[in-house]
Amino acid sequence: MRIRETGDLWWKTAVIYCLDVETFMDWDDDGIGDLQGLTQRIDHLADLGVTCLWLMPFYPTADRDDGYDITDFLGVDPRLGDVGDLVRLIRTARDRGIRVIADLVVNHTSDRHPWFRSARRSKDSPYRDYYVWSATKPPDTSDQVVFPDQEAGIWTLDEATGEWYRHRFYRHQPDLNTANPRVRDEIAKVVGYWMQLGLSGFRVDAVPFFLADTAKHPGDDLQDPHDYLRDLRSFLSRRAGDAVLMGEVNLPYDQQRQFFGDDDGDGTADGTELTLQFDFVAMQQMYLSLARRDARPLAATLGTRPTIPRDAQWATFVRNHDELTLDKLSDDERAEVFAAFGPAEEMQLYGRGLRRRLPTMLDGDPRRIRMVYSLLFSLPGTPVLFYGEEIGMGENLAAEGRMAVRTPMQWTDERNGGFSRAAPSRLPGPVVEDGYGPAHVNVAAQRLDPDSLLAFIRLLVRRYRESPELGWAREVEILSQPHDAVLAHRSTWDDGSMVALHNLAPEPVVVPLELHDCSGDGPPARLVDLLETAETEVDARGRVELELPGYGFRWLRVVHETERRLI
Repeated sequence: MRIRETGDLWWKTAVIYCLDVETFMDWDDDGIGDLQGLTQRIDHLADLGVTCLWLMPFYPTADRDDGYDITDFLGVDPRLGDVGDLVRLIRTARDRGIRVIADLVVNHTSDRHPWFRSARRSKDSPYRDYYVWSATKPPDTSDQVVFPDQEAGIWTLDEATGEWYRHRFYRHQPDLNTANPRVRDEIAKVVGYWMQLGLSGFRVDAVPFFLADTAKHPGDDLQDPHDYLRDLRSFLSRRAGDAVLMGEVNLPYDQQRQFFGDDDGDGTADGTELTLQFDFVAMQQMYLSLARRDARPLAATLGTRPTIPRDAQWATFVRNHDELTLDKLSDDERAEVFAAFGPAEEMQLYGRGLRRRLPTMLDGDPRRIRMVYSLLFSLPGTPVLFYGEEIGMGENLAAEGRMAVRTPMQWTDERNGGFSRAAPSRLPGPVVEDGYGPAHVNVAAQRLDPDSLLAFIRLLVRRYRESPELGWAREVEILSQPHDAVLAHRSTWDDGSMVALHNLAPEPVVVPLELHDCSGDGPPARLVDLLETAETEVDARGRVELELPGYGFRWLRVVHETERRLI
């Protein structure tokens, strides 16, 4: 196994951890999390095994969309600290072997950004064409609204100039016009600035919207929207050859593949656009499989994953910072998932997603929770964790919209979960209550418990990092077996191979497998369990039978007599 290659393409076997500085740790006790607090808690991430920290927006903001309405792309929100604090965080994280990436939110600005304030004052403003305007009243666009509970369309009349400006999201977030070369230059300046300060790349927000205007207007010097994404990737790579662009592209696989930049789709070349993309399609099918206790929807979807560039990667996840979107499911399928995991209307959002965390959706069943995280780490790709997942945090449905899952981190069983000593009224949001509150779920207690979820996630991270075939496998090999509730898949890279089994149902089963490359007259192969002390011999015909308890799971490394890897 060519372990040396994993150091060059670090993102293919990374463990990414997403957090909002504002809700992670408040060190000066003003009620708001800050960069100093995050730096003080960096060893928690190092102990967990995190290798890449993804920061949600930390820029100055009007704070009407949890930091995604930015007023200055080159600054740090003073509530969180300053640029010096960010540099200190990056340096401290790097000392622990953790790279830092940040949200790149350049689809829009806040309506309080100086560019837009100038643009709306006069049609002659030098920043007028930084945004998208219409002199005539646009047609009905209610079907294009991202937040249907907040907006009736994507155009709003600006009284000062009598023209309409476009906003794919909220009306206080006017869209930037990436057809304007000056806007693209500004974005390059933003990317270059933060790279110079030590970032290792960006998670790019809403990529299809971000590219929507590029190459769409007369005089644009680009022929295709993807030309701009290629230019941005090239610029990033010149500044730092190992930097990444991790993109949010919630599209079907055939369209999503184009954003990697491998035009012929044979996977033999390096990518020229996004380095990683979130696998929204498999995530949604995973929840459908969990709801049905039937692994076939997920297995079928994994089998249709397109070939991607050899240096690109899928980012896999169970939960992220937004609603748990189910928009790629049919109406009936979505209704099944809603019924299983969020039957009350208050648990749902926008008619397409859930605003709950996994433990509450699974009624706190530790067997199912651990099985799902085992599945996440065993799928070929790069796992992404959302803060608090490692301890099984729940949500607070009293918080508005997406904020239900963006509650303060729970460090101890003290007031405010040890997040802050400020009065609860000064926190950025309410702490989780009831059985998932800090009295029952917190880092301090789980650090001392070898049987805790934290200890289990730490084990998964370690075994994932020791099994680069999980990140480097070219495809997901679905293994034939008779149980609908079981997902049996195999990941192979070079001379390393691992079989993973997951039982999505409560009934125990015996899973027969045939591993044809383990048959013949040569030395017998064995399957060594990586999550517990056990191993199973494979017979001369490559056959083996494996026991799985209800909601059980196993990671089995295929070991031959000549194996030199440490088990």
